[in-house]
Amino acid sequence: MAPPKKIVVAYSGGLDTTFCVVWLRKELSAEVHTVVVNTGGVSAADLDAIAARAREAGSASHRAVEGRRQVFDRFLSYLIKGNVLRGAVYPLCVGVERVVQAEETAQVARDLGADAVCHGSTGAGNDQVRFDVALRICAPNLEIVTPIRDLRWSRQKESDYLRAAGIAVAPKTTTYSVNTGLWGTTIGGGETHDPWKEPSADAWAAAGAGGSAPSPREVVLGFERGLPVSLDGERLAGVPLLERTASLATPYGIGRGIHLGETILGIKGRIGFVAAAAAVLVPAHRELEKLTLTRWQSFWKDHLAGFYGDLLHEGLYFEPAMRDIEALVDSSQQRVTGETRVRLRAGGAEVVGVRSPFALSDPEIATYGETPRAFSGEDARGFARIRALPALLWKRAGERAEKK
Repeated sequence: MAPPKKIVVAYSGGLDTTFCVVWLRKELSAEVHTVVVNTGGVSAADLDAIAARAREAGSASHRAVEGRRQVFDRFLSYLIKGNVLRGAVYPLCVGVERVVQAEETAQVARDLGADAVCHGSTGAGNDQVRFDVALRICAPNLEIVTPIRDLRWSRQKESDYLRAAGIAVAPKTTTYSVNTGLWGTTIGGGETHDPWKEPSADAWAAAGAGGSAPSPREVVLGFERGLPVSLDGERLAGVPLLERTASLATPYGIGRGIHLGETILGIKGRIGFVAAAAAVLVPAHRELEKLTLTRWQSFWKDHLAGFYGDLLHEGLYFEPAMRDIEALVDSSQQRVTGETRVRLRAGGAEVVGVRSPFALSDPEIATYGETPRAFSGEDARGFARIRALPALLWKRAGERAEKK
């Protein structure tokens, strides 16, 4: 099969995707175009720098596509409503954005009449699967080219190749792979490969988590039907609310953590992450749910939302069951409306208050630890007697069997 002649690269401006642009031009003699999909965490100046880097690498054309609202509406809204934390710690910072990046890259490839798309994922990570699966579904006629995966070069070797081609590479780029999005930043490489070691101060600084914390402060988050809609009384759309929350919480070191878990390929993976907005919004939302949902609503929603997060993390966004789970999650959130008060302090966020017009705590019925109004002490005594009955029957059956 002849190599593709026109290739569109899903471009970030980092080491791997810059290497892809240069290598495809030099080794395959391909006409290479680049597209960066803004899924958060980059400024206008960053986008300008990425475009300049693409031109330096030899891109025939470069496009910037806005994707933050898609990320919030289609993905992060359900991670918030579902309180999704993989391994009970990791809020799926950047992996969920790969679907939007793949879709938009494929659309640019169709617009340009390209015969292939390229992503810069490695052969041992999750992103390769996420990109491949999304591209197979939304652009089945385009070839997928993956030099990083196929060549299996080290980051140092990629850096040397680029330097030989006259393109400068910062030393820290060789050590760490930093990915930033609307929901947070991940850090790979360096100390993350050894589960005994902690990421260095340089790694955290590269993810924007350096510096000392300011004095503690409180913020009030407003929710409607499970989604955050206001911050300290100011109504905001989803994307600016997340960005504002992150800007307030990041200086405190909130949302900084390490995740060690199963990868899609069945090997263990470890990353550092900084996800300040998630570390504030998920606990705030969860506390509001505790006030407004029944026990069994919470039980089934949490179970299915956890499964939803696993499938999303593993590249299966297009699985039809995901739409079914979204429908249940949406249904569960009809009364998750109210406000949550959160204290920001060095290293963490504490939920210190919550209120809702749909609160299921009702002092006219009963107050925990106090005298009830809707039932008597004798009612409670009878309830406890019935409550003990199944275990009592099990115990008595065992005692009878032992006597025989």
